[in-house]
Amino acid sequence: MSKLAPIVASMRTDIGQYHDHNEDFVSCWEPTTVEDEAKYGWLYIVADGVGGADAGEIASQFASERMLEHYLAGTDEPDWGERLRKAMVKANTELRQLVANEHESRRMATTMVTAVIHDQHATIANVGDSRAYHWRAGHIQQISKDHSLVAKLVEEGAISAAEAEDHPYGNIILYSIGSDRNPKIDVFEVPLVLGDAILLCSDGLIKHVSDQEISDFIARQAPHVATESLITLANERGGKDNISVIVLRYGKRPSELETAVSSESVVIPQSGKAVVTLSDASRLSLWLFTIFLSVAQSILIFLVWILLRV
Repeated sequence: MSKLAPIVASMRTDIGQYHDHNEDFVSCWEPTTVEDEAKYGWLYIVADGVGGADAGEIASQFASERMLEHYLAGTDEPDWGERLRKAMVKANTELRQLVANEHESRRMATTMVTAVIHDQHATIANVGDSRAYHWRAGHIQQISKDHSLVAKLVEEGAISAAEAEDHPYGNIILYSIGSDRNPKIDVFEVPLVLGDAILLCSDGLIKHVSDQEISDFIARQAPHVATESLITLANERGGKDNISVIVLRYGKRPSELETAVSSESVVIPQSGKAVVTLSDASRLSLWLFTIFLSVAQSILIFLVWILLRV
């Protein structure tokens, strides 16, 4: 009987240390049957509202919910990336209509990064500066492209990557859901192997945690622990914005595959080297086996001595 893809995911959002409300929104749709998985895959969304006041919070949730609804209704589109893009475009249109009707919230807009896992692939779409990363065997790569002023300046060579980290215009977004009639939406395709991980996050994480640190947490911790650890670290370093993280792992890492015998366990320390830890029963068995070998060796030596005297 066919089984669902081996996906373990965790998502979390946090208000941070500076704001009095959370304008981020995280959501997902996970299948419960093989048939639903074939039609919809596994969908995950991070949105970061950029409207200010209550508008950003409304924008991120509204756009995410509308995007999800349009995505699930778009089964007639065979291309997964185009399906994501169309759903985001429709959510954009509806958010702009909401903005037109809500005079006090005319600045409502949101970033959005979304990933759908299907057929051993991750299809990713993004607009704004919320990010998607791909992790494999200790190496992490940013898949999405930031639609921000500082990213554009770095791309054009006007400033360095180091200067971009503390740039005074670091919060200026070039494209977003709600602010443009036809927003720029990038789509990426990533093949997956067992043990890979996908991370989606708002810029509240990136402001305080480096790519290498993200990679280290993914390598050492299960998704539900990694999301907690990353947000805790970002808050400890200032938490200047709302922080949202989704970590999903596609199957077990090679070191997690069930190859251990009886009660032996394998511990992976931070160095990445495997250390075998034996239970008390295993130690006793090993001790008895060592005594047996010693006795057998003594008997063999005695027999050889007898043969040499004959």
